[in-house]
Formats: sequence, C-alpha cells, structure tokens
Amino acid sequence: MNTDFSQDFFSLFGLPRRFAIDSALLDNAWRAAAAQVHPDRYAASPDAEKRSALMLSTRVNEAYRTLKSPLSRARYLLQLSGVDTQEESNTAMPGDFLMAQMEWREDIDDARRDLARLEALSSRLRAEANALQAALAQALDSRADLDGATVLVRKLRFMEKLDQEIGDAIESLLD
Repeated sequence: MNTDFSQDFFSLFGLPRRFAIDSALLDNAWRAAAAQVHPDRYAASPDAEKRSALMLSTRVNEAYRTLKSPLSRARYLLQLSGVDTQEESNTAMPGDFLMAQMEWREDIDDARRDLARLEALSSRLRAEANALQAALAQALDSRADLDGATVLVRKLRFMEKLDQEIGDAIESLLD
C-alpha cells in the first residue's frame, strides 16, 4: 500500500476509480492496509513515526468507510469530478419521486405497529435502493452522466433515511 496522503481513496487500496467495486477486494485491501499502518506496529518507534502511523490509520479507515457505503462512494466519485451533490440545499426532485416519497411515508406510518409489514417494507425499500445503485453504476461508470448521478445520489439519500425510519420503527416494536 502506498502511504501518499494525496492519493484518492481508490488508489489508496489499489482499486479502479468506479462506483461498481468488488466488496471482497475492498475488504481485503482495507485489512492489509490497516495491518500495515496500525499504530501498535509503531509502539517502539519515534513519536513522529507514531503520529504518522496514527494519521495513516485514520485515513485508511476513513477511505474504507467512504468506499464501503454506496451512497458515500457515489458522493466521493462526484466530488473527485468536481461535482457538489447539494443534498442539503437542492431539494428539487422529479414529481414521480416526490409522489413515491409520500407513499413510502404513508406506508411506514400505517405499518408502525405491525412488524411483518415493516419488514416487508424494508425488503421492498432495499430492492429499490439496489435498483438505484445499479442506475448509479451505469451513470457513473458507463455514461459519465454526472448530472444524472447527482439526482440519483439525492434519491438514494432519501431511501437511506426511509430505511433508518423503518429500522427505528422495528426497533421500537422489539423493545
């Protein structure tokens, strides 16, 4: 593993700069990199080397978290291309997606006291999120459609919020 701080996260792990990545390769590259720069390996080293190992370890872990999450990975790829997803400031979405948002929220509210319905909603939501991830792979890896990918990132972010909402509802039923 190269320990150059200026490297992007993909290069840090020796992976191609793409949305579609092999999770097993990422996991293996992270384990190898984390072992190489783990601060415990530098316990007897001078303070400067200890600090450097700690900074590298932090960077390796940040890179792994970013690339492991499809949403974070897509954001990062867009950032590398100079695109700000404007998730906080740009709430414009296609009308059909806004309608789907309202339907999801209604379905979740209706199912709040029914574990089986919440689990079914969670399963359906994950299938839709997987479809969005496939569309992101096409937009980013095949077509270089940065504008389209930006909209897909905002959609996926919404889906992740819904997933959290469903998870919270399930957790409250199990408590």
